[in-house]
Amino acid sequence: MKSLRILAIESSCDETAAAVVEDGRKILSSVINSQVAEHRQYGGVVPEIASRRHTENIVPVVEEALEQAGCSLEEIDKVAVTAAPGLIGALLVGVNYAKGLAMASGKPLIPVHHIRGHIAANYLAHPDLKPPFLCLVVSGGHSHIVEVKDYTQFHIIGKTRDDAAGEAFDKCARAMGFPYPGGIYIDKAAQKGDPKKYRLPTPRVEGAPYDFSFSGLKTAVINLLHNASQKGEAVDVDSLAASFQRTICENLVDHLEKAALESGYQVIVAAGGVSANSGLRSRLEKMCGRHKWKLYLPPLSLCGDNAAMIGAQAYYEQLVYPSAGWDLNAAASKPIDTSF
Repeated sequence: MKSLRILAIESSCDETAAAVVEDGRKILSSVINSQVAEHRQYGGVVPEIASRRHTENIVPVVEEALEQAGCSLEEIDKVAVTAAPGLIGALLVGVNYAKGLAMASGKPLIPVHHIRGHIAANYLAHPDLKPPFLCLVVSGGHSHIVEVKDYTQFHIIGKTRDDAAGEAFDKCARAMGFPYPGGIYIDKAAQKGDPKKYRLPTPRVEGAPYDFSFSGLKTAVINLLHNASQKGEAVDVDSLAASFQRTICENLVDHLEKAALESGYQVIVAAGGVSANSGLRSRLEKMCGRHKWKLYLPPLSLCGDNAAMIGAQAYYEQLVYPSAGWDLNAAASKPIDTSF
């Protein structure tokens, strides 16, 4: 049986990425052009700049992905692209380029939900993983507990009511004086600090035991720093980072554990940029060890935004849904449990 090769494009935020993926499980190439260094000076992603850089980078990135895969566009079977959610200007660059490429080459076009892609990153790393399973999705814009019933069937059990975990990491890191993106710097500092030195509020959502809320925790950290500054008191930044990381990771894993016990899932998966956090990975391993549950974690190289994960999910999308028409549009927000 002939293998299916998908050229995937991802441009939802500040990485311009392209990849060639075979049969949803094998990476033939993966190219990522990151804009982090440019956005760092502003303390976060500037949407207008991100869109402009995607426009400049998308052609050479796609060309490099094809070259690394050792195949021409004619040898590609289908074109996939992240169509939602994300920064609308950034998404539009990828969607319009993919539409033009598919139309010019006569290839079918597959729209992919960005968060479905993050979950699918695990299929590339773990050949034995298949639904059903329970997934904790934690990234800069999303914190979800998702029931993955099948490759294209999802049910949201819990989600953030305000700030996502990754957003809280970045904003608290900036308040602590770390550069953008701050999650990795908090992780490194936390390993040198005392995680019990600072008492921080435990986030709760009344009447919704699986939902998250990190805005109060973020505010508590920022207020602690401001109050100390006004009083001329020193703050043990390493210990504050450790206390913050412990609080947020405990909250994520506690909610996930409750959801797994309630729903009966014994296969647990993590996905998204924050799944690279060492504190979170350690707590997930301990939780699954206690219950003898099977845990799948994406390799660090597939935690952040990349096009390979889009190509992986696209394979399963095209088995179920028809190709997109030329009226396909990008969407800044879209629930993971709805199709295009």
